[in-house]
Amino acid sequence: MKRRVLRLLQRLGLIAPAFRFYERVVAFGPQRVTPTEGPPLPPRRLMVRVAGTADADWFLRGGRAGYDAIAGHVPLDEVSAVLDFGCGCGRVTRYFHEFAGEVAGSDVSAQAIDWCRENLRFARFEVNGLAPPLAFADESFDLVYALSVFTHLTSELQLAWRDELRRVLRPGGRLLLTTHGISYVPRLDPEERARFDHGELVVRWSEVVGSNLCSAYHPERYLRDTLAEGFAFLELEPEGARGNPTQDLVLLQKT
Repeated sequence: MKRRVLRLLQRLGLIAPAFRFYERVVAFGPQRVTPTEGPPLPPRRLMVRVAGTADADWFLRGGRAGYDAIAGHVPLDEVSAVLDFGCGCGRVTRYFHEFAGEVAGSDVSAQAIDWCRENLRFARFEVNGLAPPLAFADESFDLVYALSVFTHLTSELQLAWRDELRRVLRPGGRLLLTTHGISYVPRLDPEERARFDHGELVVRWSEVVGSNLCSAYHPERYLRDTLAEGFAFLELEPEGARGNPTQDLVLLQKT
């Protein structure tokens, strides 16, 4: 039923305003006070945009799990500068508050960046557009991570951002990202499943690219043959994105 409604809204040209209204409805209501260590919680409207829910406990647990997944795949003691691409309101960035090196975040939401600048002052935050460039110099970072970001971009934007993230990485730097892999196949219709099985990227609801509704599904062949161009393919861990279950975790290295 949900998909039939979305298809109708798509035909009527109303899918984008309808999804924005849905996010406002989810964010409506008083925020339950949740005890936190470290930085404060962002407003509900910003948490909904990042996580699709205003549940503060989930926001904190998911952010911590995302940080732990990064630390489990990249030795952070060998990293002197890190970028959270698509940082939102700092769901994961907040857990770098004791990191010894430089921390930066970038996001398309100016409201989220304003909140991060005010509340996560240990890091530098910049607004980016839906398409490149970033506001950082060449070879600025040893590590860039993008959690549940490429999962919401069209093919053209994914390749453009791949190249831009490669630009800001130092030689040998790592790019860690998460994708919708084989565990998401049951969501696909038969035509989409056939394309996925053939190694093609599948993108739904491109009209709302950059939002949680726009969904991209990445077969392993596409990751290795297309998305990883210009990188060494280090690792693919199915459902390894602990902070964004059940997304896959992909680790690349700039050659």
